[in-house]
Amino acid sequence: MKEYVGAIDQGTTSTRFIVFNKMGEIVGVDQLEHEQIYPESGWVEHNPLEIWEKTQKVIVGGLSNAGITMHDLAAVGITNQRETTILWNKKTGKPYYNAIVWQDVRTREFCKTLNSVEKIKKLTGLPINTYFSASKINWILNNVKGIKEDIKKGEVLFGNIDTWIIWNLTGGVDGGIHVTDVTNASRTLLMNINTLKWDEELLKIFDIPKNILPEIKASSEIYGTSSGLLEGVPVSGDLGDQQAALFGQLCFEKGDVKNTYGTGCFMLLNTGEKPVFSNNGLLTTVGYKLKNEKAVYCLEGSVAIAGALVQWLRDNLGIIKKSSDIEKLANKVENNGGIYFVPAFSGLFAPYWRDDARGTIVGMTRYVNKNHIARASLEATAYQTKDVLNAMENESKIKIKTLKVDGGMVVNDLLMQFQSDILNVPVIKPKVSETTALGAAYAAGLAVNFWNGKEELKKNWNKDKEWNPNMIDEDRKNFYLNWKKAVDKSMNWID
Repeated sequence: MKEYVGAIDQGTTSTRFIVFNKMGEIVGVDQLEHEQIYPESGWVEHNPLEIWEKTQKVIVGGLSNAGITMHDLAAVGITNQRETTILWNKKTGKPYYNAIVWQDVRTREFCKTLNSVEKIKKLTGLPINTYFSASKINWILNNVKGIKEDIKKGEVLFGNIDTWIIWNLTGGVDGGIHVTDVTNASRTLLMNINTLKWDEELLKIFDIPKNILPEIKASSEIYGTSSGLLEGVPVSGDLGDQQAALFGQLCFEKGDVKNTYGTGCFMLLNTGEKPVFSNNGLLTTVGYKLKNEKAVYCLEGSVAIAGALVQWLRDNLGIIKKSSDIEKLANKVENNGGIYFVPAFSGLFAPYWRDDARGTIVGMTRYVNKNHIARASLEATAYQTKDVLNAMENESKIKIKTLKVDGGMVVNDLLMQFQSDILNVPVIKPKVSETTALGAAYAAGLAVNFWNGKEELKKNWNKDKEWNPNMIDEDRKNFYLNWKKAVDKSMNWID
């Protein structure tokens, strides 16, 4: 009886391999960073060959640190940075160009030329944006010599990072499997959100040939078996990183919501088996799909600047030496001293989507000191989260009862307590904080019956900490009213 499941967690800055046991506990992990390539302003790339090389190294390291071999693994799952785009030759295994990363904005002008905004939103649940894969594929097709000739020969493959890893893991040039899952496909601007199939109309708009696209599969099913380092291990789980965190947090019921606090914030709300389309800047996306079951959909809201604001206080202002100092500083005062910090350094994301906004501190008096600035900076993350959550409740008509949280900032008690206070709901942190990798492991394990079903997974979920609201309603209302006034002041700075 095999006792472990492995998860490859391929992120924007690093790749990890984590081994989990039947209780969902981590027994071994290894991690390696990869190079960030910036050829021009606004361009962000990764080397796909380096990512695959680092993936192989962390698999070896993770197994070694767990004290096991590949023969002890029941299955392996993959979770990945979403939208990042690779095109490669299936005969040579070589990429035609570096991976164009989700943050890359080189296709901004091309996106402006597209006039099918409402049609695309209706088909995909997404706005036209450089963020998603379609415009990146178009750029590579129109800027790499010889690629169109190779398409005619049937040699070109497209994939986001999940597809690239699965193809290499299952043999690469020797019969590698070319697949993706519904969550990653839903971030390309090429999949019909209702049918869960590649859409001919979308392919025509972006001028992309269908024969380069991977087959769309469920998030949890056996795609094939590994070769090489994990010889014979079923590859059976695939989820984009934010959806994997949702799955790892066991947000299986309609109305369940999780927020990941990192450089930015990503909040996903389970809206059930029908997509909910947003008029308030939220994204409609697939949450997960298990084998032959119906897909589960989500609304997603993103906040651009969360942990990044703490880094800014450290690196640009120098008022703290390390990120963890922020809580100590903020705790020296009882409140924000009347100031509000809107960190719209590159505009505002959901639910405003205002690229004319810029960072603003309002309410300054001579009484204010660096402690108040530290506190207002933490509160900004909680207020931005409330903005997104309010939009989600309005769109979905679902009243959110609790918020499950993960990510680097959840170690900050002051922030989490204030988050609970301003939302007026309990905020809950799980015992296993690596929810993204855990979600991929769960998806892989369910496909091979390592776990018998979602009910068994629920038994694994253990609460590490819970913060409950402890603020009077009048204060909550007034604080949020002042935040909204501050947000208004941040807008219209760029003509």
